[in-house]
Amino acid sequence: EVQLQASGGGLVQNGGSLRLSCITSGFRFDNWAFGWFRQAPGKEREAVSYIYPSDGTTHYADSLKGRFTISSDNAKNTVYLQMNGLKPEDTAVYYCAADRSLALLRSGGRFADWGQGTQVTVSS
Repeated sequence: EVQLQASGGGLVQNGGSLRLSCITSGFRFDNWAFGWFRQAPGKEREAVSYIYPSDGTTHYADSLKGRFTISSDNAKNTVYLQMNGLKPEDTAVYYCAADRSLALLRSGGRFADWGQGTQVTVSS
């Protein structure tokens, strides 16, 4: 059974940092692609970043490049999202997702497995 558990969210001040973790189990980690998505109140879910641990490929939403960094620890079956320079507009529930196909994940993750969200709140 595929399981993804996101954690690391919290309340942080404008300009602060957080690191989100997504611990996975139930599948061969390095054969899958992973992504972080977020959804703010009243807004649609949006993609934040993707990683394909097998070859280290990463992608970022253009607006977040330079502030967010996605990484993985294959030995721990864990994906991370380091978020620096947080802004109030980054406030959202952040979700991790996994799919065997990076292309499908990047197309919206309709067939992906999802973890529960972790709330990130950035105060102004």
